Amino acid sequence: MEFFQGLLNMSGASFAQHMVNGISLGSLYALIAIGYTMVYGILLMINFAHGDIVMMACYFAYFGITIFHVPWYFTFIGVIVATALLGAVIERMAYRPLRDAPKNSVLISAIGASFLLENLANYLFSGRPMSFPDIPLLSQNIAVGSIKIQAISLVIPVITVISLLVLLHIVNHTKTGMAMRAVSKDYEIARVMGINIDNIISMTFIIGSALAAIGAIMWGIRYPGITPYLGVMPGLKCFIAAVIGGIGNIKGAVLGGFILGLGEILIVAFFPELSGYRDAFAFIVLIIILFYRPTGILGERTTEKV
Repeated sequence: MEFFQGLLNMSGASFAQHMVNGISLGSLYALIAIGYTMVYGILLMINFAHGDIVMMACYFAYFGITIFHVPWYFTFIGVIVATALLGAVIERMAYRPLRDAPKNSVLISAIGASFLLENLANYLFSGRPMSFPDIPLLSQNIAVGSIKIQAISLVIPVITVISLLVLLHIVNHTKTGMAMRAVSKDYEIARVMGINIDNIISMTFIIGSALAAIGAIMWGIRYPGITPYLGVMPGLKCFIAAVIGGIGNIKGAVLGGFILGLGEILIVAFFPELSGYRDAFAFIVLIIILFYRPTGILGERTTEKV
C-alpha cells in the first residue's frame, strides 16, 4: 500500500527525475558488469580485482587532469588505454601463471590482486578522499521541462548503448570474437584447434578493463569522491548485476545492471525511510534470483548428468 500511495503522491516531473537517475545508475552498473561476465564466460572464474580497476581508472583521470593539466578529452582517452593495459598486466601476473591450476588457486590469486591494488592505491595516493575533476560540460544541469537533469545522466546511457553495440560487433563479427566464443564453449578443444588461448584471454581482460575505465570516468563525474576503496561496493554490485542477468551473458549483465540501478533509485523514491538500506536491495534481489533462477534471468538452464 505504501508503494502505491507514494506513486500517487509523486508528481510526473519527480517520477521522470527518478527514472533518469535510475537509468543512469543502471547504465554504469551495466558497463562495469560486462567486464565480470566476459572474464567468467571465458575462464569460468570471477575477476575480483575488477572493481579496483575502476578505482585505479578514477585516480588516473584525477592525476591526468589535476596534476598534469592535460585536457580532459585527451586524459579520458589516456585513462582508457592505461586501464586496458593495467588489465592486461593483472592477467599476465596474477592469472596466466595459474592457467592450469585448480580453480581455488585462481580465486585466491584474484582476491590477492584486489587487495594489492587497494593497498597500493592507499600507499601511493594516501587514504585521503580526493575529488574527481569537474568537467563543466558534463556536470552542468540541463532544464528539461520542469526538471533539471545533470548532463552526465543523459550521456551515460548513450555511451553504454554505444559501448554495448561495439562489443557485440566485436564478439559476433570479428575473428577475435569468434575465438572468444570458441574458448568459452570448450577451452581445450579451442587450444587443439590452434587458437592462442593466452592472447584471447589477455584481449578479454583488455576489453573488460577498457569498459571499466569508461564506466569509471562517468562514475567519477556523477559521484566525485575518490578513495582507495571506491571500487569495493560498486564492484560487488556489478558482480551481483552480472549474476542476476546470467553471468557469462553480455546482454544479461546489461539487464542486471538496469534492474539494480532502477530498483535502488525507485526504492529510495517510494520509501525514503529505507534510504539507509539502499545497498541491501542488491543482495535481496540476488537471493530471490538465485532461489528461483540460479543461472540468472538470461542464463542457460543446465541439467545434471545422471
